[in-house]
Amino acid sequence: MKYVYFFGAGKAEGNGTMKELLGGKGAGLAEMTRIGLPVPAGFTITTECCDYYLKHDGKYPASLRAEVKKNLTRLERVTKKKLGDAKDPLLVSVRSGSARSMPGMMETILNLGLNSKSVEALARNTKNDRFAWDAYRRFVQMYSSVVIGLPKEELEEKLRAMKARRGVKDDTQVPAEGWRELVGEYKAHFKKRTSKDFPEDPEEQLWGAIGAVFGSWNAEKAVTYRRVERITGLLGTAVNVVQMVFGNIGDNSGTGVCFTRDPSTGEKVFYGDFLINAQGEDVVAGIRTPMHLTEMARLMPKVYQQLEKVRVLLEKHYRDMQDMEFTVEEGKLYMLQTRVGKRTPTATFKIAVDMAKEGLITRVEAIERIKSEDIERLFYPVIDPSVPKPELTKRKLATGINAVPGAAVGKAVFSAEEAELMAAKGEKVILVRRETSPEDVGGMFVAQGIVTATGGKTSHAAVVARGWGKCCIVGCEQLDIDYATKTASANGRKIREGDWMTLDGNEGAVYEGEVKLSTPKLPDAFSILMKWADGVRRLGVRTNADTPHDAKKAREMGAEGIGLVRTEHMFFKDFEQPEKSVDRQLAIQEMIVADSPEARRKALAKLLPYQRRDFIGIFKEMDGYPVTIRLLDPPLHEFVPHEREKQQELADKIGVDVEVVARRVAQLHESNPMLGHRGCRLCITYPEILEMQVQAIIEAAVECKKSGIKVFPEIMHPLVMDRKELKILADATHRVAGEIIRKAGVKLEYSVGTMIEVPRAAILGGEIAEVAEFFSFGTNDLTQMGMGLSRDDAGRFLPDYVDEKKAGIFPNDPFQSLDVHGVGQLMLWCIERGRATRPKLKIGICGEHGGESASVKFCHQAGLDYVSASPFLVPIARLAAAQAVIEERAARKRGKKKGGKKR
Repeated sequence: MKYVYFFGAGKAEGNGTMKELLGGKGAGLAEMTRIGLPVPAGFTITTECCDYYLKHDGKYPASLRAEVKKNLTRLERVTKKKLGDAKDPLLVSVRSGSARSMPGMMETILNLGLNSKSVEALARNTKNDRFAWDAYRRFVQMYSSVVIGLPKEELEEKLRAMKARRGVKDDTQVPAEGWRELVGEYKAHFKKRTSKDFPEDPEEQLWGAIGAVFGSWNAEKAVTYRRVERITGLLGTAVNVVQMVFGNIGDNSGTGVCFTRDPSTGEKVFYGDFLINAQGEDVVAGIRTPMHLTEMARLMPKVYQQLEKVRVLLEKHYRDMQDMEFTVEEGKLYMLQTRVGKRTPTATFKIAVDMAKEGLITRVEAIERIKSEDIERLFYPVIDPSVPKPELTKRKLATGINAVPGAAVGKAVFSAEEAELMAAKGEKVILVRRETSPEDVGGMFVAQGIVTATGGKTSHAAVVARGWGKCCIVGCEQLDIDYATKTASANGRKIREGDWMTLDGNEGAVYEGEVKLSTPKLPDAFSILMKWADGVRRLGVRTNADTPHDAKKAREMGAEGIGLVRTEHMFFKDFEQPEKSVDRQLAIQEMIVADSPEARRKALAKLLPYQRRDFIGIFKEMDGYPVTIRLLDPPLHEFVPHEREKQQELADKIGVDVEVVARRVAQLHESNPMLGHRGCRLCITYPEILEMQVQAIIEAAVECKKSGIKVFPEIMHPLVMDRKELKILADATHRVAGEIIRKAGVKLEYSVGTMIEVPRAAILGGEIAEVAEFFSFGTNDLTQMGMGLSRDDAGRFLPDYVDEKKAGIFPNDPFQSLDVHGVGQLMLWCIERGRATRPKLKIGICGEHGGESASVKFCHQAGLDYVSASPFLVPIARLAAAQAVIEERAARKRGKKKGGKKR
């Protein structure tokens, strides 16, 4: 097996398609070499080798050392230098690179090959002592922390102390003697902590670095990032050993990170940061605040023009926005990396739409590039426009660089650990740091927003936050952050840990206190792309909505009807006239306490006008679209008071003795209410509930029809488990509806169906379809009953079932993403038999899964007519439905090709 792939001198053994094997960085370096870009030579050790290393307790494959030796010799031949040579040393970087981008989560070692002899040679050859010793101190510092595991802060403290002694603020101000002195301190610290001398042998250094990079795959920060980003199924990281080029030789050198388009807005402008006289890690680490690329164009016009050409070439070659790292060594440009750039949700839509319009990609490819997370993040908040400008001015604490747009409100915390602790208690937090590092990733993820005192738009904080669509402000140099006292000061004011603060990522402003936020206006590109998706999909998309307000919002999101109206919510709350909510609650409670059908009907008559008004409002908003209304579902005990004091209040209001109420509440108690007296079982026992609800629905529909509104009510009975059970309910429904329609003298189409949420109903789908005109899968309960899991209690142990490092039984939480292998098979069985009985049986889904991408794709494959999701998840369902068609076509095309080959 081949474990090492070489690139250099215009040739490469790998290419850009080999990400799984060479990692993104290695594949990018190989591809850039192949297309003629200026790339330093090197070689990549594959992810398969990492997999072997991790599975064999840190041992390498038998053939690896010989392969590395062979490729190192080839690198020395191409560069005409020898690793660690005392006369003209070759120096290399050793970097990670997995198939999926994990910015800053794994390790890098720069300037490897330096020792007490080669550092002198580097100083002589470059005629720059300061540069050589700066390079050496960086290597000793990185090797000590990354390979040996010495605490980084101990080394940073020695650096700060040396700068303080010399009275300098920036690294660029430190003279050669300062760096030489620091190297001595670092080596003495190394020996004190390890009882060994710092390694002088370059090959020993190299193998130490290779092992450290492989080992960093399982570092806590990397594991956390993969969990957060749901990255699974990768072998590990590749290791890239690349000839060093130096951006810290002098003022004609530098380093930078750039994007072919603005990753925040998506605008087609060259975007990035550049640091004069610096190495690559300085930009990403955010320790120094860099200059914009426009400044580089002024200072190094020829190099900038060359970089602009590379920008155009790479975007055209990869057909996507690129994130590039580069170094300028004494006026010569070198490309160190290219990868698909992380971007904000707004930029995601704009770039996809613009590239399709430019002909760089197709509309289908544009649809494929959007993820459900991109849509979710479009709704992240902004500062509410109603907040007066003078108030914002008064609250403003500091201003920085607007790295990631949006806004966030939370309590200030000064460490990632504290952020995680407070977030676990339900607190909203803002993470405040001088700069972030990969170790902070857990706290960054749970924070509402992030602010750092240093760094630019390509710093670690900015890159990671951008990938999560999380509001972030960097380079906020006015903030004096003191970790010891847990305070941040600016302009004579102070924020302490636990104080509220607000970030405006659009303006780069930091405010004291809580500022009102609101949902932003969707970008134009969102509407354009969603129309393209609608033109592709087959599956209908409805919404779950219980109020006219929700229905209106869902229509704005593109819903084509309502798949679930939960009528019980109307008993709790009057959304149009909140002051009347108490009357509704009292009426349902009076009905429950009543001891005769007549008394129950009397109480239900009080509810009738409220329900009718609610349905009229919903029908108006859904003019021309179907509305599926579920009759009462929860057990009655949910509507009554359980505290004695509240029971007394109810008794007084309805004019009965408190013991009557208490006795009725006790009668309603169930050991397992989820499987108890609820759903359609209530209407079997109390048919008057069905009569009132059907009357309200049909009377509302008749009134709307008479006023010119197109209504298509679908009356749905929940928790059905038998054909006869549904037949009793359907007959009663038709009797009540038919009488109202006859009296009104109108022609009104309506249908009667059932939710399929009991496994027995799914199994008997063929029989139930004899009565039901439509099925709607209630996958929340179908999952609970089908898997024997309580949604309310499974959270205690279900994470172990999903965590691949523990049991790893399920790939996802079955309450979030449909259990296709189990519950999905019940659905397929039911669909097949239901449509065998009634070929035109309309079938949908109305559980939470209707707004989850993978579940929607399964529903498409299963032949459902529609999915139904909460209003803000409607666009996710529309997108997933379109992607399902695209994936189906691609699979069919692949199948034809295979068939052709066989012939």
